[in-house]
Amino acid sequence: MQDSQSAFKKEDPLGMDAMSSEEYASQSKLLQEFTNVPSIESAWLFKTNNEDRSRAMFSISQPDLLANKKRKYILHSHIVTHGTMPLECHWSPFPIEMTGVSAVVPSPSGSKLLVVRNGEKGSRTTLQIVNQSHVEKEIHVDQSIHGPLYTDEWFHGISWNHEETFIAYIAEQTPRPKPAFDDAGYRKGGSSEEDCNSWRGQGDWEEDWGETYSRKGRPSLFVLDIASGEVRAARGVPKSISAGQVVWAPPSSSGHQKLLVFVGWLEHNGFQSTARKLGIKYCSNRPCSLYAIHSPFEEEPNADNASDSGSESVPASVATNLTPSISSALFPRFSKDGKLLVFLSSKCAVDSGAHNATDSLHRINWPSDWKADEQLSVTDVVPVVMCPQDGCFPGLYCSAMLSDPWLSDHCTMVLTSAWRSTEVMLSIDVLR
Repeated sequence: MQDSQSAFKKEDPLGMDAMSSEEYASQSKLLQEFTNVPSIESAWLFKTNNEDRSRAMFSISQPDLLANKKRKYILHSHIVTHGTMPLECHWSPFPIEMTGVSAVVPSPSGSKLLVVRNGEKGSRTTLQIVNQSHVEKEIHVDQSIHGPLYTDEWFHGISWNHEETFIAYIAEQTPRPKPAFDDAGYRKGGSSEEDCNSWRGQGDWEEDWGETYSRKGRPSLFVLDIASGEVRAARGVPKSISAGQVVWAPPSSSGHQKLLVFVGWLEHNGFQSTARKLGIKYCSNRPCSLYAIHSPFEEEPNADNASDSGSESVPASVATNLTPSISSALFPRFSKDGKLLVFLSSKCAVDSGAHNATDSLHRINWPSDWKADEQLSVTDVVPVVMCPQDGCFPGLYCSAMLSDPWLSDHCTMVLTSAWRSTEVMLSIDVLR
């Protein structure tokens, strides 16, 4: 009997019976088939001089099981239309792997590409401006300016201006220097890491956003001047605000004013203004507002001109709250003609404390020459739906928004939203 059991239960050299071995082999083959299918992370569409042709660029990823990482690739395609005939996609023969790349963001015209390589283990962050044929400029940002860029789905924000001369982005603010001590006590001049005759304290404790943001610096706003390669932090953003989702406002009618609009989360971000951050990933119930601020490369307003006009102007280096009347404002998007600023709101979740609740969509009519002391009115586009009827629109449930959600009429935008048990695409006329 013992011999027959041992004959039936054959073992491989690793001590695994034949049935388990076959099961693992089948599962590993299935896993390999899944990992061989790439995922599209981002896509961009660019117009050409030919109305029947467009260029598309895709950022795709594929798991690397052995390295426990993701491989990232860039894939290009030419899209051809023939009247009412189906679209023709002419793909490049092979994708191009982007080794060590954290993010890629093309310029509005598609003629330039920003390639971000976040430094690892304290090394510098590298920003590359790639032209259609070569690397036009490479900027190494020192750790004393800022740390890695935020590339997550929440704080992430990288925005080219219309002229493609500046890039605004969100990065980790450099932590405050730690106090140094020796046998005589505190050393005012500090010390280097290699100094064996001193030791460093922890300094003031700073709360981070926890979860996947643990030990990351405060999300802060920076602007890169492509011509000079200089990086400056935005002036006038209070330290109590974490910035994210930045976009450039359209140029003013005079052409001189350069404004940035971003989302700001205050430190008093718990339910009912609890003075704790309490985490933010997957939590849309954190109060936030839209803020506008002048580019740090823009000169301060002329004080003489302000006094001559007889009006008190708000300094350029002060962040202005655009949405003080609403407890939540996310994903700001300007229409293609620059006349509308549309944003999503999770005010129901903020006001109730629920992690997720029905969202709403709002609009601001953006002036061609907005002044910081000018109040802007917020208009409801898609209001909150509390008790939807059977078969009717259940309300907006959006976890993100496309970087360019607009159709060619400048007033229709496309959103993805949960509709009961499925995810659907919605077309919304923001002027109705």
